[in-house]
Amino acid sequence: MAETGATEFEFTLPQGLAGPGGTVHRDGAMRLATAFDEIEPIKDPRVRANPGYLVVILLARVITRLGGLEHVNTRTIENLYAADLAYLQDFYQRINLTGNPRFQVQCPHCAQAFEVETAGQGG
Repeated sequence: MAETGATEFEFTLPQGLAGPGGTVHRDGAMRLATAFDEIEPIKDPRVRANPGYLVVILLARVITRLGGLEHVNTRTIENLYAADLAYLQDFYQRINLTGNPRFQVQCPHCAQAFEVETAGQGG
């Protein structure tokens, strides 16, 4: 996982989205959310009918790339496996709250600090 720009971060989905012809789309990028990204979906009738749909719209707005797909939209997010949706929700929280997709940890044996990526990022 790498930072692709000041406001965009790369990710690898644990499962990936199966496309036509068996292509699995796992690598993507997500940009930092704006206030408008978080406010605008609340007006959507799908969110009013089901508040859980908010995350679908929000992720569709901030994911800038997923594999070789031309566009990421709500249908794309709806078709993700639950593990991938959970991963993206966590990734969204990490980059928007801390500006960093990694965790700072400390070795319990030597006390050296280093960064790690969370489990479930493919492989």
